[in-house]
Amino acid sequence: MTAINSGRIRHAKTLLERARERAEGDELRARIEASLAYVAAEIGDFDAAIALCDSALGHVQPGSETRGVVAGQRALLSMRRGETADALSSFDLAIRELSDPAELGKVHMNRGDVYLQQGHPHLAVADFEAAVAQLAAVSRPIDAAMARHNLGYAHFLRGDLLLAMDHMDSARQVLDGISPVVKAIGDQDRAEVLIAAGLVAEGQHALREASQAYASRHLHQRRGEAQLALARTLALTDPGAALSAARAARRLFTRTDSAAWLVRADAVVLACEVELGSTDPALVARGDALVEALLEQGLVWAAVLVRLNVARAVTRGGDLAEARRRLARVRAGSRAPLAVRLLGHDVRAEVEALAGRRGRALQHLRVGLRDLHSWQSTFGSLDLQTLVAGHGARVARRGLSIAVEGGRPDVLFEWSERARMLASRVAPVRAPADRTIAEDLAELRRLAPTATGPNAVSPHAVGPTAADERGAELRRRVREKDWQHRGSGQVSEPCRLDEVQAVLGDDTALVAYVGTVDRIVGLVVTGSSAEVVDLASRHQLGAVLGGLAPDLDMAASVDGLPAAVTRMVRAELGDRLDDLAGLLVHPVLRVLGERSLVITPSGMLSGVPWSLLDGLRGRPVTVAQSATSWLGRRTSPLRMDTAGFVAGPHVARAADEVRAAAGTWSSAHVLAGAAATASAVAGLASRSDVLHVAAHGRHSAANPMFSGLELVDGPWFGYDIDQLDSVPDVVLLSACEVGRSTVRYGEELIGMTAAWLHAGTRCVIASAAAVNDDVAHDVLVRVHHSLGAGQDPATALASAVGAVDGAAPPAPFVCFG
Repeated sequence: MTAINSGRIRHAKTLLERARERAEGDELRARIEASLAYVAAEIGDFDAAIALCDSALGHVQPGSETRGVVAGQRALLSMRRGETADALSSFDLAIRELSDPAELGKVHMNRGDVYLQQGHPHLAVADFEAAVAQLAAVSRPIDAAMARHNLGYAHFLRGDLLLAMDHMDSARQVLDGISPVVKAIGDQDRAEVLIAAGLVAEGQHALREASQAYASRHLHQRRGEAQLALARTLALTDPGAALSAARAARRLFTRTDSAAWLVRADAVVLACEVELGSTDPALVARGDALVEALLEQGLVWAAVLVRLNVARAVTRGGDLAEARRRLARVRAGSRAPLAVRLLGHDVRAEVEALAGRRGRALQHLRVGLRDLHSWQSTFGSLDLQTLVAGHGARVARRGLSIAVEGGRPDVLFEWSERARMLASRVAPVRAPADRTIAEDLAELRRLAPTATGPNAVSPHAVGPTAADERGAELRRRVREKDWQHRGSGQVSEPCRLDEVQAVLGDDTALVAYVGTVDRIVGLVVTGSSAEVVDLASRHQLGAVLGGLAPDLDMAASVDGLPAAVTRMVRAELGDRLDDLAGLLVHPVLRVLGERSLVITPSGMLSGVPWSLLDGLRGRPVTVAQSATSWLGRRTSPLRMDTAGFVAGPHVARAADEVRAAAGTWSSAHVLAGAAATASAVAGLASRSDVLHVAAHGRHSAANPMFSGLELVDGPWFGYDIDQLDSVPDVVLLSACEVGRSTVRYGEELIGMTAAWLHAGTRCVIASAAAVNDDVAHDVLVRVHHSLGAGQDPATALASAVGAVDGAAPPAPFVCFG
């Protein structure tokens, strides 16, 4: 048993066979054969495993504790083979025979696994909770931890990611050190939770690592299960790679003669083929056969997914009547997994759209997004809210495409709102400051390398250092602790077009930039009109946007080069900005007139410096997450009575900038030099109406909430914003990159700007690119003069930013709000 628990399966087989030869007494022999059966299953010989269990059951009489142990083992092996009905029968026998809490605990744990496979997580939770209690009561900490891990997985299947992570992390502290195999099993399940939470790359990496761990120990069945989990997670984003993984899983299940798991692999193979566009008539017959085989195993939701994928194939083949007939047989109520419900709404919408019934199609998609929002609103973490939004990406894209095809401004406006910045529609919860998060962030600051500090990374350092590894662990802890915040459960409905028009009045317009699969269109809304303007293909726009960020960064930093080089670099940037204006701005100027502008951009436009574009220079422009969030921020006047200023280290003109800007306010407080610490800045931010930070900035694409502003004691992160008692109404970030956002799957934008707005800030002025120190000084001091004179932030920025030319670096500041 020690060898089994440490993953040395073949050594365990040798010891058990020796034990069976020497055993005296039927009950001892039966227990040894039950353990041998487990070993046989681990190395892929399920027929031998079941035969050993049946032999052992023949040795002992009814009413024996050993009979219950062997029945539980037989049930476990049937479950591993995918024969769930047979497994449940054996588990029932085991529970009738057993009285030992330790053995009963293991049986409840294993029966819970069967309920998970059948898609009944509510039944599984009851079994796992019983198992945890029984195993803990008899001091079996490892088994109790395994049951707790499985309890977390059951909560994951119920959609409660927070409780899932809590139980899994608690179990992980006990299980990780037992053996590489036990660790791989835990990592495999945890990977599925990470993927559901939107950390797709991280989860897929963990699945590949688990698969390699099984392969090194010749555990072909477990490796096949890991490959199948990987295939399921890749199916929507990379169906070609998913198909390869599913076929690899199929080969492994063939090797272990696991017919039930073969059926599951075939179901994923079929889903991948449909995702890749197959309309092969043979696919329908294969799907129908798979449905019957899955239902025989009690895998109801897997069968529903196959039915939906077959209906998609039939739809694409042009037989809409047959597709409707098949969809009529699909029932996926509120207990169905979210992925099943979203696919069902999407397939029904596809059928209705092809039949010309756009209204019905959009209603199916509305219901799908409501299901997503209902789940999304249970999370209080901005990071997690934006991560899970990707689950609705397919539904949102279809809704936008249907709305664009229809051409009705009111419908396109509705879907522009429904499809963008889904997290901004969840009513935010201001969680109380968390001491453990604050302590971990403080340690991260101490570990962070600086340009001149003692922790600066040597240019000769190779590979991760101990500080790197500790930093990675701290970032994981902060992120997952932040995830534990419960959400409000409240989601605002998108505002209507007429509500926005009533607020826009005569002097403001709104342009919603909407991206479909192949086009970008603009919905131009004024107080009295709404017009859809076709702008460009995604390919055209992508060609211009492709070099924008490096061009902006280069143009900010070439002053030390020869004048001819400087002029050439800035001329290239000017040409690119003119091309961008020609695609996005000039076509809508006819409607805009001289109005101020609110822009709601699609994800691919997140890095555009709108204030520098021809047609928008000198015009007050506010970039909003959505029209709904913009309206919500206009409910009361901006607070602009008190101002706080921070000058970070190693920025040539930071101190000059903040002192000059502070001089324009009657009430201002300045932190500079050694005073500009994280705790001091947090205190200043909590008591200021306007906060201005001049510091080096860094956007972290890998984890945008760890984007930061460099203070004297290290970076001040996006996560630090959530620790504030209150936030300013207006924030000005005189720092490179911190206006940049990462575009997550599902068009969700997240970064330092989103963190401030989510926390309750009304307006953020920041740059998505590098900013020249002199330009930042001059532009932002002018902004403060205008703010002090009573102008709103968008107007103040518009009057401070000049044109891009060869004589001066650009000022790519944008007003977000």
